[in-house]
Amino acid sequence: MTISSGSHRDEPSTTADEREMLDGWLDYHRATLVWKCEGLQDAQLRLTPLAPSELSLLGLVRHMSEVERYWFREIMLGEELPDLYCTEEDPDGDFHLGGTESWAGTEQVWRTEVELARQAAAGRPLELVSQPGSHRRGKVFSLRWVYTHMIEEYARHNGHADLLRERIDGATGD
Repeated sequence: MTISSGSHRDEPSTTADEREMLDGWLDYHRATLVWKCEGLQDAQLRLTPLAPSELSLLGLVRHMSEVERYWFREIMLGEELPDLYCTEEDPDGDFHLGGTESWAGTEQVWRTEVELARQAAAGRPLELVSQPGSHRRGKVFSLRWVYTHMIEEYARHNGHADLLRERIDGATGD
């Protein structure tokens, strides 16, 4: 079975300038993660079929909500925001589901964080660097680095999503 693409995924331009290319690839990978979740019931999205891993599709979307929030708003803008799902007691809380989470709620949080991340990056130069001290280890990052890292983060987790989806219902697709 192949996953049908109900979500529109634009292939990034092959001739764009750097900013358009970074935005294009990041949006492509964002759309890919949602596409991997399409057509599944909440119970399926909560499944962790790759034991001993605790990864689930819903957990990956929750994780990417945290990552969008952290890199674009906390690191690049210096906003002090609470974690969405993680706590000191459970630093991997984005992956730990309680069984009542829904796709609708999780997707809405993710879409909100994506939109806020887009706003955080809009109009800012790729050379912009984060404020010293915004990162827990004191490192400073350029917006270009954050874009590149986010593309890598989505690409890696989309690979996980490929495996999870295939185990859940046999669906495959790029």
